[in-house]
Amino acid sequence: MSELWRLSARELVRRLKAGEVRPVEALEAALSRIEAVEPRLNAIPTLCEARARRQAERIEKGEIAPPDDGRGWLAGLPIVIKDLNDVEGVRTTYGSPIFEDHVPQRSGFEVERLEARGAVILGKSNTPEFGAGAQTFNEVFGVTRNPWNTALTCAGSSGGSAVALASGEVWLANGSDLGGSLRTPAAFCSVVGLRPSPGRVPHGPVASPFQTLSVEGPMARNVRDLALLLDAQAGFDPRDPLSFDPPALPFVEAVERPPRLVRVAFSADLGGITPVDPEVARICRAAAERFAELGCEVVLDACPDLSDAVEVFRVLRAEQFVTARAPLLERYRALLKPEVIWNIETGMKLTAEEIGRAERRRGQMQAGAAAFFERFDLLLCPAAIVPPFPVERRYLEELGGHRFPSYIDWVAITYAITLTGLPALSLPCGFTEAGLPVGLQMVGRPRGEGELLAAAARLEDLSGIAPLLPIDPRPPAASGAS
Repeated sequence: MSELWRLSARELVRRLKAGEVRPVEALEAALSRIEAVEPRLNAIPTLCEARARRQAERIEKGEIAPPDDGRGWLAGLPIVIKDLNDVEGVRTTYGSPIFEDHVPQRSGFEVERLEARGAVILGKSNTPEFGAGAQTFNEVFGVTRNPWNTALTCAGSSGGSAVALASGEVWLANGSDLGGSLRTPAAFCSVVGLRPSPGRVPHGPVASPFQTLSVEGPMARNVRDLALLLDAQAGFDPRDPLSFDPPALPFVEAVERPPRLVRVAFSADLGGITPVDPEVARICRAAAERFAELGCEVVLDACPDLSDAVEVFRVLRAEQFVTARAPLLERYRALLKPEVIWNIETGMKLTAEEIGRAERRRGQMQAGAAAFFERFDLLLCPAAIVPPFPVERRYLEELGGHRFPSYIDWVAITYAITLTGLPALSLPCGFTEAGLPVGLQMVGRPRGEGELLAAAARLEDLSGIAPLLPIDPRPPAASGAS
C-alpha cells in the first residue's frame, strides 16, 4: 500500500470499486506521501485528517452510494480542494489574513457534489490571496514551490493543487480559473488543467452568479484521469443559474473515442497580443505539428482576432473585483495585498461607458471565435509564455523588452481565451533545455469538452510525458526532465 501514490487516479478508483483497496488505506497512502514531501513544497497547508477519515469510513460502510447516473463515482479517492472553496468545518482562508481563522459552516456547491460522489477531501491547497495573481504565495501560509525545481514558482492561482498532483500527494485536485489559474500552474508543473465552459461545473454561492469569467474545473496528472474528475464535477445545480446537464456520453468514454480532427490552428502569440519566450514557442509549435501524425492539417499563425483582449480583460476583471471585494477594501485595506487593492480601485474608477464598450468588444471576440471554429477543430498556443521563474518574484514584469502594464498581463495568452467562453486545457508538451516543463494550451469548440479531451489524450499518448509523473521534489541542482 505504500506505493499507491504512484498509481493513476483511474487505476486507484478501479481498485477501490473492486474492494482491492479500502478508502482508509488510500487516505493513509496520501497522508504518508504528504508527510514525506510537503515540507519542501507547501502545497497543502491545511489538512483535515479526522474529517477525511469519517468520510472514508462512511464510504466503506456504504453510507454514501454511487449516483444514479452511473458517472463520476470516485469510490473514496482522496483529493484536495483549493483554498478558495468553502469546506464545512475546515479552515478556509482564501489566502487572506482577513480570513486567517475562518471556518465555514457549509461547503460550497462543488464540494458538496464531490463528496456525494465519493471524494474524500483531505486538505486545502494553497492559493494567492483571493486567487489574485499567477504566483502562489500569501501572507497566511507563504509560498508554494515547484517540484521540478524548488527554487522556482509553480504559478497560480491553483498552484497548490498542481504541485500536489505533480509530487504525488494526491491523485486529483480541483481548481478555479479566471485569467488562467488552472492552465498556467498546470503548464509550470507538467500536469493537466482544464478550464471548462461557463456553467459546466456548478459553483457557488458567489456574489455574482451570472458572471462568466471565473469557473471551477479539474486538475490531474493525465487527461484520462482529468475526465474522471470532470464527470464527478459536471452537472446541473438549481442554485447555479448558469449550470446545465452533463452530456449524454460521459467524459471518461468521450476521451477514448477517436477525435474528429481535420484542421487545427497554431499561433505562438495569439496574433501578437503578448511576447513569448522563443524556446517555449518552439516547443509548443513542435507539439502542435505532431497533430499531422494523426492525419490533421496543421495551419500555422492562425487564430481569431483577440487584439482587444488586454484592454477588455482589464476592465471586466476590475469590474468583477469591485463586485466581489470592494466591501473588504473599506474595512480591511491594511490587510490586503497591493495587487488586490489596485484591482479594486481600478474597478471603482470605471465608467459605465468603459464597461459597456468592453462588453461589446468581448461579444465581438466571442462571435469571431465561434466563426473561427467553423473552419478549425482546435486552436493551439502556449499555456504560459515563459518557463517557471524564481519563486521570489511576485510576477513577471517584462519579457523581451516588453514591460507588462500590470501584475496579471503576463498571462494574457490564457485570459484572452477566457473572454471567448471556450473550453481550454493545458497539456504537458515538453521541457526546456534546463529541464523545466512547458504546457500547450488547447482550445476547443463551444461546450466541446468531450472532443477536446479526446484530442488531448491522443497528443498525450504521442508525447510520452504523462508517465514521468509523479516525481520527488527536486532541488535546483537536480532539476531536469529525465
